[in-house]
Amino acid sequence: MEIGTLVGLIAGLIFIVTSIFITSEGDITRIGEFLHGPSGMIVLGGTIASGLIGVKIKNFLGSFRATGVTFKPPVLDPAAAIDTIVQLANTARKEGVLALEESATNMGDQFLKKGIMLIVDGTDPELVKGIMETELGYTDERHSGVAGFFENLGTYAPSWGMIGTLIGLILMLQALDDPDNLGPAMAIALITTLYGCILANFFFNPIANKLKDISKEEILFRTVMVEGMLSIQAGENPRIIEEKLKSFLAPALRGAVGATRNAPGAGIPGGVEG
Repeated sequence: MEIGTLVGLIAGLIFIVTSIFITSEGDITRIGEFLHGPSGMIVLGGTIASGLIGVKIKNFLGSFRATGVTFKPPVLDPAAAIDTIVQLANTARKEGVLALEESATNMGDQFLKKGIMLIVDGTDPELVKGIMETELGYTDERHSGVAGFFENLGTYAPSWGMIGTLIGLILMLQALDDPDNLGPAMAIALITTLYGCILANFFFNPIANKLKDISKEEILFRTVMVEGMLSIQAGENPRIIEEKLKSFLAPALRGAVGATRNAPGAGIPGGVEG
């Protein structure tokens, strides 16, 4: 589980509530003054409506389901993946490329399995590279689309907050001769702006950024696989392949390569899209 997402949400709520508590001189009941149903309907309802208008319904629903990835991202272990690729390279070097078919049958990662089977079938290296990079490109595009959806929501929310503010101001001006209605109208005018800013900067934009970060990690993970598969097909020395693939990793992670060398299939989980 990605503890940072949960900690960030809890910490943000604590800071907001605590600041209200402090500025209200310890009167906890005043927190209720910041809860206003009509304002929430305007901002949240309007933002969701704008998001629904902007994309197809299946993409709308799929994007919200993707928020689960920010809490439980795929477990990607590039060092273990390199170990698996080196194992495959050793097998190909000793027994021939056709021997990789048996190893590919037991792979849980469909991306790597697909690439290995293309190699086993004798596909031209340039075609293998083109097929795998095309799949990688469309994966990146899908991920970018989901992150972009939340970025758009982060743009819509403050705008709907401003719309709510204008509605509140109109109601307030119309009720200048009725002091009893000034308070509710002022609440709509101010709280909608607050809600819009909170939704954009505390929820939608952070989710977009985390989805981008997770996507970058997976694209790098898959890029290592592509480079490794092409090296296997080219018949390169397993040791050279290992050193080449380690260059994709941060120096702190390179020492982990080799730890799972004796565990076939380790480090090859499903990925963001399974």
